[in-house]
Amino acid sequence: MRITDIRATTVAVPLEAPLRHANGGHWGRFVRTIVEVDTDEGLVGLGELRGAGAVTEDALKALTAYLVGHDPFDLEAMRFKLLNPTAALYGNRTSLHSALEFACIDLMGKYLDVPASQLFGGRVRDRVAFGSYLFFRYSDEAGRGEVRTPEQLVDQAAELKRQHGFSSHKLKGGVFHPDYERSCYEALAEAFPDDGLRYDPNAVLSVEESIRFGRAIEHLRNDYFEDPTWGMNGMRRVRENVRIPMATNTVVVNFEQLAANVLDPAVDVILLDTTFWGGIRPCIKAAGVCETFQLSVAMHSSGELGIQLATMLHLGAVLPALPFAVDTHYHHLLDDVVVGGKLRYEDGSIAVPTGPGLGVELDRDRMEKYADYFREVGNYTYDRDPRRPGWFPLVPNERWADPS
Repeated sequence: MRITDIRATTVAVPLEAPLRHANGGHWGRFVRTIVEVDTDEGLVGLGELRGAGAVTEDALKALTAYLVGHDPFDLEAMRFKLLNPTAALYGNRTSLHSALEFACIDLMGKYLDVPASQLFGGRVRDRVAFGSYLFFRYSDEAGRGEVRTPEQLVDQAAELKRQHGFSSHKLKGGVFHPDYERSCYEALAEAFPDDGLRYDPNAVLSVEESIRFGRAIEHLRNDYFEDPTWGMNGMRRVRENVRIPMATNTVVVNFEQLAANVLDPAVDVILLDTTFWGGIRPCIKAAGVCETFQLSVAMHSSGELGIQLATMLHLGAVLPALPFAVDTHYHHLLDDVVVGGKLRYEDGSIAVPTGPGLGVELDRDRMEKYADYFREVGNYTYDRDPRRPGWFPLVPNERWADPS
C-alpha cells in the first residue's frame, strides 16, 4: 500500500455558545482541517487538526512530495521525514505530522481490518470516561447560553451531568478575578460533593496568586490543579506550597520537557494530547515513561471533532493507567462531520470504536456543509475576545473581565 495524495478541507462547526477563556475565546465555532490520505489500494485514511484555512491546507499539500509513494505502515520513517531537526528549527510540523499519523493508523487498521487499538497491544477498556468541561460563556445570537454567575455555572454542570452522566467537572478560568472564580468553583463543589473537580486558568495567575488560590481550595475534592501559572519553575514553586496534584498541557508537551520534569518534578499529572505530542504513538511512549516514574496521565482537549476524538478513544483504550476522566470540548459542539453525527455519551463515557482503523467515517455532506460555513464566517483569533475590543491577555493577568 502506497500513498498517492493528501487532501485537506477546512470546516467550521458551530458551538452552543461562544466560550471564554483566559487568552480570549472561541467565537461560537471550532475551526478544524480534515485530512484525507489516498492510497493505491483505494483506501482513504482520515486525520484532523486545528484549522487555519488555506495556510493549513497549503502546508499539508506541501508535504505531499514527502509522502507520495510512502508506505503508511512506515511510521518511523515518516516521523524522521517530517520532524527532523531542521524541520523543527525552521517550522514546527508537529500538528501536521499528528494529522498524517492519524490517517496512516486509520489506513493500517482498514488494510488489516482491525481497530486502531489492536495495533497498540489491544484495549484494556472498552469505554473512556470524560468530564464536563465548563466554560464561562457569552450568550448566543438569540440571547441564550450565557454562563457568568455561580448559579449559571452550576446549572450548566447539572444539565451536562443529567444529559451525559459526567462525574468530574473542570472549570476553565482566568476570565474573571481569581476571588470571583473561586466562589464559582466552590459553588460547584457544594452542588456536586461526590464529584471530582479541576480548575484551569490557562497559566495566567502569578505564582503568589496561584499559591493563594490553591491553598484556599485544598479542602475540596480536587482531581488536580491545572496550569495555574506559567513555566516549569513557576509550577514547581506552586507544587511546593499547595497540597493538590499539579497538571499541565503547556510546560510538558514533548520528551525533553518530560525528562526535565522527571529529574526535577514540577508536575504530577501529564495531560497527553494526540496533536500536541505529535500523534497517538508518542502519547503511548510518553505514558510509558510516566508509568515508569509514577507520574499520572490524563488527556487534554484540542477542540476536536469526531476524527481526533476517535484517536483519543483508541489511546484511552490501550493505556493501562488512566486514573482521571478525559477532557473534551465535544459536548459544546452542535454537530460533527462523521457519519451518524456526534458520538454518544453514556454514563459519562464514550465507547471505543470497534470498526477498522479509527472506526469513524467521514460524512461528506456534513463536511461540505461546514466547509461552506467556514467560507462564510472564516477563521477566528484564539487570543482575542471579539466582545472586548482592544483587550489582550497578560501573563500574569491583571486585566480581569467584569462579571457584572
